[in-house]
Amino acid sequence: MKIGLFAALSLLVPCSAGMLPANPAPAENTSEGAVEWLSWDDAIQRNKQGDRKIFLSIYTDWCGWCKRMDSQTYSHPQIAGYLNAHFLPVKLDAEYRQTLTFQGETYDFVKKGKRGYHALAAELLRGRLSYPSVVFFDEEGEVIQAIVGFKTPKQFEQILTYFAGDHYKHTPWGVYARNYQPFLISDK
Repeated sequence: MKIGLFAALSLLVPCSAGMLPANPAPAENTSEGAVEWLSWDDAIQRNKQGDRKIFLSIYTDWCGWCKRMDSQTYSHPQIAGYLNAHFLPVKLDAEYRQTLTFQGETYDFVKKGKRGYHALAAELLRGRLSYPSVVFFDEEGEVIQAIVGFKTPKQFEQILTYFAGDHYKHTPWGVYARNYQPFLISDK
């Protein structure tokens, strides 16, 4: 599964040559705390300041892997601290029933069978409604990339630092993953 993620990411990330820059330093609060989830509207408003990217976690209440992502990955103190320091973290229930606005467009709940889905989740995931999923946005509110599936804290550290440090702009995922040196979560 790990190899599949890295292979898929390397296909989705533009390739370019270059040296691997240093990871952004962890903030002071990376050793403790919980993710400080924002509402969609608050994150969009704060993103207009242009100093942090948005991190969006898309889940459903019935998704077991989403619950596992909450309990194992997002609750990891170093992951939570890093998310809070480098991103504007948001959770979106893919079955949310209220209207949301993104880039001047409004998105609503779409009833399908006994359930349904939120049109914004479908738009951001390009119709691939798989949970859990995460979406990274740049400082201007543009989508960088969506990634599907459960990630362990170690896997997630690599992904977070890849986007937080702007490595996606100049380093192919495969190169980054091969050369990555963990600094949030150690094997000890």
